[in-house]
Amino acid sequence: MTTNNTLLEVRGLRTAFHTEAGAWLAVDGVDLSVERGEIVGLVGESGSGKSVTGFSLLGLIDPPGEVVAGEVIFDGTDLRTLSEEQLRQLRGNRIAMIFQDPLMTLNPVLRVKEQMMEAIHTHYPKTPKREAEQRCLEALAMVGIPAPESRIDNYPHEFSGGMRQRVAIAIAMLNQPELIIADEPTTALDVTIQGQILYQMQTLCRKNNTAMIWITHDLGVVAELADKVAVMYAGRIVEYGPVSEILAAPRHPYTKGLLQSMPGTAKPGSRLAQIDGMAPTLTSREVGCTFRPRCLHALDQCAQSVPPQTIEGARYFRCFAPIPALQEAV
Repeated sequence: MTTNNTLLEVRGLRTAFHTEAGAWLAVDGVDLSVERGEIVGLVGESGSGKSVTGFSLLGLIDPPGEVVAGEVIFDGTDLRTLSEEQLRQLRGNRIAMIFQDPLMTLNPVLRVKEQMMEAIHTHYPKTPKREAEQRCLEALAMVGIPAPESRIDNYPHEFSGGMRQRVAIAIAMLNQPELIIADEPTTALDVTIQGQILYQMQTLCRKNNTAMIWITHDLGVVAELADKVAVMYAGRIVEYGPVSEILAAPRHPYTKGLLQSMPGTAKPGSRLAQIDGMAPTLTSREVGCTFRPRCLHALDQCAQSVPPQTIEGARYFRCFAPIPALQEAV
């Protein structure tokens, strides 16, 4: 739903991977909107297309992958119409991305200071060296790096996993982007460090009015961090809306299944609920609703066509047999 405050509007995004057997859609008609200063959680099982969606938004899909359809409207401009050079000017400046493994994205042979200075001077080459250094120190302090004056001269391997991720976040925040795409950046961290980083990211976004798409498989993280949630399954957004509404009363059976499989939802002494079956691969997706083989509420109609969007206030879902609106989530 587009408003005057909408920063990102994704319409009908499709990303395919070309093989000898044909083109397979990893992202199949994604619609998504993000307001300025808003945090949207993108959740789903592994293989649902979350990371591919994030990479597609920034034009980072390499062959044999290709964005084949859709619009990615950022602040009024369709990013798919821009040249590679124009996209390069946006990346790391107005739009930043935080990757899952900072050890793979930080250059191991360059000191942290060099990498942070490069992020500034790539987009603002006339920035005085002293001013750029001060911005780097302030960014490290903002994400909770102790003694940034001394740590800034360290190499990435001299930091712990949590500290490396903080460095990656600091680099993403350096140029005060309007949008951050965070691809499961806390998955490999322990719970304490994860909680600290979530709090810091939420604080930084609120302070700078930065919008963020947080890609994760953890609904607990989304409940703590996000304003809205988009639930993804087999390349499609099956439910989207305010976190409080969807977590309290999901309308799509897949969302309900994810919620029921979370630790803490089962009664003491009973088995944790699970969604039977496996998420489909690119080459084994069903005609119609791709969740049908695992759904307890499937109808004959589900095998014939893709469910259309059903809009209810600020949320929507795609399902021919939705959970009744007044039924509890778990």
